[in-house]
Amino acid sequence: MSIEVETKDCTAISDAELDEMADISAGGPAAFDVGFLSKQREEWVLITQARDGGRLQGFSFCTLERIGGTPSLLIGLASVKRTAKRESVLRALMSDQYRRAVLAFPDEDVLVGSRLATASGFQALRGLEDIVPRPGHRATGEERAWGRRLAKRFGAEGRIDDRTFILGGDSQVAGVLDHDALKPETIDADVAAFFDEVDADRRDSLVAFGWAMAEDLASHAVGR
Repeated sequence: MSIEVETKDCTAISDAELDEMADISAGGPAAFDVGFLSKQREEWVLITQARDGGRLQGFSFCTLERIGGTPSLLIGLASVKRTAKRESVLRALMSDQYRRAVLAFPDEDVLVGSRLATASGFQALRGLEDIVPRPGHRATGEERAWGRRLAKRFGAEGRIDDRTFILGGDSQVAGVLDHDALKPETIDADVAAFFDEVDADRRDSLVAFGWAMAEDLASHAVGR
């Protein structure tokens, strides 16, 4: 069966759906429980869910907004079930969110940002331009400022190292993009090194972002 994806307002999330989301994230390091997910329902605008044969395989809370006038797609938290189709599920989630982005910001480049729990999370940013952080690149002053802006938007102002983009945790469950690559051995060693100082026990994460260009976003609106 093909993966079915739906994006809707967070206000339409049922308690049964919260239970489903908690079930699939239980196997990952993020371990979002129903209570935490219920609060996210109030903090984010949209929820994207991917199903295979009617069964939930992944979800992503997001919002589309302007930050200082810049069109932005912010992924508040996401989790993908650890199955053989996990990477297809992640692509389907991102594609539907890009579809929403092009409808909200036609003919504009969009900044896409999230907090990553592990290096596998960079798979969600595939296809974006000027990803930060990236191997061999020293972040500019403006890019470091974007890291601080995103940390503030994620409710963690003052907790980011704007050179490493590591967001210090407080040992409490935090909204992150929770995904494990199907073949983690294929992850670039330089990308994995970004997480050397990330303390999982403290619930640290890495703020990462990139640009979805208008011409690329347009392809997600075709036939939808």
